[in-house]
Amino acid sequence: MLKSIAVFPSELKQKEEMAIRITCINKAYGNHLDPHSAITSLGWQNDGTGETGKSTREQIYGWLKHSGGVAYTVDKYGNKAFVYPRENSYGTRFVQTAADRVWTDNLLYLPECP
Repeated sequence: MLKSIAVFPSELKQKEEMAIRITCINKAYGNHLDPHSAITSLGWQNDGTGETGKSTREQIYGWLKHSGGVAYTVDKYGNKAFVYPRENSYGTRFVQTAADRVWTDNLLYLPECP
């Protein structure tokens, strides 16, 4: 279950303006038990500035967990799913989307980054 965070509407609007949209991923080659751990990097676009870039899974994890970053994906139907930092039982850090308080695999459906 996701933790809810109390924020005022103006703070939420400001956070969403600084959000990044995850646009693509790169996966490590090989057979992985946890497909989320197989993501090595994520491509993104900053909503506020239009800047684009590519960051490692660990960089995105740290930015979300420790810097208050906001990231999301948009599916082919226009639905937004926010990205959250997670750890598996072995301590591997990864990111995963959630929609309607349910963990989803939206990142795995994104195209490969160039």
